[in-house]
Parts: sequence; structure tokens; C-alpha cells
Amino acid sequence: MTIESDIARPVPRTWGWPVPGGGRAGHVEAGVRFAGTTSQVCGLFPFAVSSGADVHGVPIGRHMHTAEPIGLDPAHWLRSGLVSNTGIWVQGQPGIGKSSITKRLLTGLVGFGMRAVIPGDVKGEYTPLIHALDGAVWKLGRGLHALNPLDAGPLLPALTAASGAERERLAETIRARRLSLLEALITIVRRSEPTVTERRLLGAALDTATTSMATQPVIPDVLAVLSTGGGMLPAIAATATATEYRRAARELTNTLGLLCEGAIRGIFDRPSTIVLDADTPALSLDISALDGDEDEVVAAAMLCSWAWTAGLVDAATTGPHPRNVVQVQDELWRALRVAPGLVEKSDRITRLGRHRGVVSIQITHSLDDLEALPTEADRAKARGLASRTSVLLLGGMAEKELDGLRRITSLTEGEAALITSWAAPPTWHSGRIHPGRGKYLIKSGQRIGLPVALTLTATEADLYDTDTAFRPNEVDR
Repeated sequence: MTIESDIARPVPRTWGWPVPGGGRAGHVEAGVRFAGTTSQVCGLFPFAVSSGADVHGVPIGRHMHTAEPIGLDPAHWLRSGLVSNTGIWVQGQPGIGKSSITKRLLTGLVGFGMRAVIPGDVKGEYTPLIHALDGAVWKLGRGLHALNPLDAGPLLPALTAASGAERERLAETIRARRLSLLEALITIVRRSEPTVTERRLLGAALDTATTSMATQPVIPDVLAVLSTGGGMLPAIAATATATEYRRAARELTNTLGLLCEGAIRGIFDRPSTIVLDADTPALSLDISALDGDEDEVVAAAMLCSWAWTAGLVDAATTGPHPRNVVQVQDELWRALRVAPGLVEKSDRITRLGRHRGVVSIQITHSLDDLEALPTEADRAKARGLASRTSVLLLGGMAEKELDGLRRITSLTEGEAALITSWAAPPTWHSGRIHPGRGKYLIKSGQRIGLPVALTLTATEADLYDTDTAFRPNEVDR
């Protein structure tokens, strides 16, 4: 019998072929994988090529072509001159693991000494992780904690301790943020921006309420000042009598009244019940109790949360012991699409105290979210916000998404094909892992992207799970 005839036969139960030199064996051990530098293993495998990635930072996975470990730390990349800012844009279809890689980054950056801040967690999905990091979670809603939009919050101790020019700067920062937030809330309620006269009336009333109050003013205090019409208010409204003034300020006072008596009553019209621990490594403002409400309520909650945490960022990144902050904004566009002009106002609220010590992560499903904004001016500003982000984490998405994406970053044909290949399973057979789960393309500038596969630990798999609502019941259906 020849060797050729043996090869044509089916593989036997035991390994190898029963011929001289066939290497027949009853059991073969699985291979063991070892990792090493290209200098060490080039003699064994001379075709190993590095991806050119900087491995310093939070380990987020291995390069899908070279198995090289990839690290991501925007602060380190900024110091190294790889990026011009520390913004991260995360985009991909639902279910591919956008929140998983974001939470891995949060965990790692907290380990590096940063403070994690979640300003307005709409779904409450970051709450388990914040608890695991020994952080603080404050749940906002009716019958829960309240957040005063006019509360100086974490900036108040800094204002109290400051003097001279620094105190004046902090006071103006707090005033500007309060006024911008009030204007944003009015825009949400009436679906249009306040007039120039109303903005001046609002500023004067806010100044009066702030000066006359021994504690932090609340919206009803500003409403009371506007209703009384004292001081400079009649002159700003160009009225000579009390009746004329009330008529001129009617729309503004009624709008503020809705903030106190309408759908968000009891949440943002009373003193804050949130107490900040300066040493907490992580903090989340959980607004998931409002997730079922109308968009106006959710938008107001998100904007108020952003403003309060902007003060936290200012306080954390200044002072005698500055501390870098990593913050996550998820479902950003749910707030900004409610009324025209909110993109600019939200940017003004969060930009006033922005420092280099902040890593900002923004998450979205699709760039179509930008197109849902009310006006072309808003859409243009939102596209600019996305394009100015230095690091993009791109998950699986459909071909139609790539046209908009190419306006933000360059994509080669290979990169585009890789992203679309992660979008959906190739067949209808069930029981297979989604091809895009845990796979991301890291893009920055004009560089070739880094395709990364993230593998979660058992602890992370429990903490990051967002599919618990669809887990099978104990009784098999």
C-alpha cells in the first residue's frame, strides 16, 4: 500500500497516518501561544511587523493583524504630540460594544489617577461601574435627589477661598454659566430663544436674586424678582408704569413659572440635595428615572447635569491640588434636538471652564443624529464639534454611514471594508457571535487606523452588560 492511497482515506480517530514517518499519535497537546518583541521572535517568525501603535495607556485590546497590545491614553498622546486635544468620538451601531470600550477606558484612566464623571446618565448603565470604583451615584427625579441649576456647586468652595482677580474671575464664570443655563431652559420650554430684552431682564433679575440671597439662589427666587419688577428692570423693559412692565415681562415670567410648575416641577426648582465628596474617584448623575418622560424633561435634566459637572471639572482641574477628569456624554443629541440654539448654549455652558486636564468622550450611534437637529446652523456647529475631536473609535456600521464619516476623517478602502464587515453576521444561522462585537478601528488624523479587538474579563462582562433585559428566563420558552 502506498502513502498516496493512505492520504486519500478519511482522517482516522487517532492523529497521524499509520505509515512509516506518519507521526501517528493518540493525543496531541494544544499549542501554547507566547508573546514577545519583534527582536526576540524575528528568528522564529521573520514576518512579524509592528503596527506602529504606542502601547502606553489603558490596554484596550490587541491589534487584529499583528496581535500587538494596544494602549489608549489621550492625555499621554497629547503630551507625546500625537493629538492636538483629548476628545474621543465613539460611533457604531447599537450592540457592538461602544459602552464596553468606554467603560474600559474609564476604569483604566481612574486607575491612572483621573476622576470619572458621568454628567447625565440617561439609562443608568454606568451606575454599577461607578459603584465598583467606590464612586458616588446621585439619582435625579421626582421624589429623588434635586439639582438646582443655579447652584455654584463644586465651584463655591473655590470662590469662597479666592480673593482679588481670581475671585472676580470665578464669580463671572459662575454668573455666565447660570445665565446661559437659564436661557437654555427657557429655550426648551418655549421652543424658541429669549429675545435680547428678555436676556437683559433675566441677567438683572439673576444678579438681584444672587445678591439678596444668603444661600444659593433657585429659579423661584429669580421669578420673584422678575414679578416684582424693582431696580433696573422697568428701565430695561422701557416701561413707565407697573402695568406696562408686567405686560412686557409676561412671557418671560410665565416661562419661568412653567419651570417651577410644569413637567419638571420639583426637580430643578429647589436647592440641590447633592453633596460632593472631593476625594471620590468617580461620580455619576443618574437621570434614568426620567428616561420615559418627554424630550423636554430629559433635555432639561441633561443640560442641568452638564452645567453642574462643568463646575466640578473647573474645581478639579484648578486649585492647589489639580486632578485630571474623564467625562462621558452619551445620547448627546437627545438634548440638543429639542429646540434651536441649544448646541451653542450647551457648548457655552460646558466650555467656560474647559482646561487641558479633561478627557471628553462623546458617544453616538450615527452621524444622522446631527442631521436631526432643528436648524442648519445647529447641524453645522455639531459637525464641527465632531470633526474637532482628535481620536475616533469606530465600530461596525452600514455603508451609508461612511459618507458622513469621511467628512470627519479619511478612510482607506480597506478600513471602510473592515468597518462594514463588522455591521452584521454574514448568514442567518443563529448562535454565532456578532462579527462586530468588541471590534473597533482607532483613527486619529490622517494616520492608518488601528483595528483592535477587545476581550473583557469576567468581572467586566458582568459590570458592562447592557443586555440584561433580553436574558432568557429560568423557564425555557
